[in-house]
Amino acid sequence: MKALSMFLLGALLASQAAVMAAENAAVVIVSGGAAVSPFTTPKKACGTGYAAGSTDTFMRDYLLAKGYRVFTSPAMAGNGPVTNEALETGGPSGDCPPSLPAYMTVNSTGDIQLAGVSLSNFLEYLRRQHGIRQVHLVGHSMGGLYSRSAIQYLQQTRSKIKVLSLTTLGTPWQGTPFANPTDPNDPNSGCDGQALCEYMLSVFAEAAPVIKVELNSTQMKKLNDYSQGVLKKVPVTLIGGNAFTKPGGRPSVWPNDGIVDLESAFAQNLSDQVIDHRRCYLYEGGTHSIWVSNNVDPKLPEVTAITWNDTVGNWVDEAIRGAKKAMAQPNRLGCPAPRL
Repeated sequence: MKALSMFLLGALLASQAAVMAAENAAVVIVSGGAAVSPFTTPKKACGTGYAAGSTDTFMRDYLLAKGYRVFTSPAMAGNGPVTNEALETGGPSGDCPPSLPAYMTVNSTGDIQLAGVSLSNFLEYLRRQHGIRQVHLVGHSMGGLYSRSAIQYLQQTRSKIKVLSLTTLGTPWQGTPFANPTDPNDPNSGCDGQALCEYMLSVFAEAAPVIKVELNSTQMKKLNDYSQGVLKKVPVTLIGGNAFTKPGGRPSVWPNDGIVDLESAFAQNLSDQVIDHRRCYLYEGGTHSIWVSNNVDPKLPEVTAITWNDTVGNWVDEAIRGAKKAMAQPNRLGCPAPRL
């Protein structure tokens, strides 16, 4: 019986891989703000350390095991290609596939829309070099926003690439607490007393001030308004975590995953003109990343990260497999009602 089950599983994975190849389709994982991530293919990844960086490695491995063709898009904390030095300190990862040029490498500390242009250039590279014509995008954190901007640019340039689905993990659709002070004289006031939030504010203020500006709710509203209609007919799956909470705390801050509040991760107050069709999943006790899980006191297991566990991997798998029928399903399943 066990041998039969293993045979059937192998046949299912082979079938999935055959379908992806026949459709010239692939899964592309997109890292978020301030990330340093290497370019990987289904067969080539980093030989030492994290195979695809600390953010993307688990999800890449999980989806490869499900039979998908998986690529990770390159991201550098600054302009230029991904450097070996950055990979060694930011992963750490080593012995990675050759870096791609700057014009197809996301500047993860820069402008969201420019990041979308770089990501779209990368997708066009996959079309030319690997025959990819259809993609499922999986974006972590700001990677979800980069993905939407890439979709918009692909549409504007009449690209032959078709985006079949977008899945976001802890994406700040409405901004983040650290970028939204309630007291103009106190930059930390948006954090409502959360020490990790205040720390991230200091980090981004020094190393990536553009992120702090862009994730302000006013700026995000402008970007969301500008992006109305971009995700029409693209099913979106939203995944968020609620590891940190505070009784009576502001809902625009609590609960959160350590960096992004749940209300923002679920795009709770965004209309269907911004996200045409959505499905939401809550990973109970989920943190933003393994970096967050490793840097809170007490330290949390890595599986608490929304990027690093089978539960979320299964939801991503479901989103990809169900993409063709998703638009016919009820909208906003599992999603909270807008907060008035």
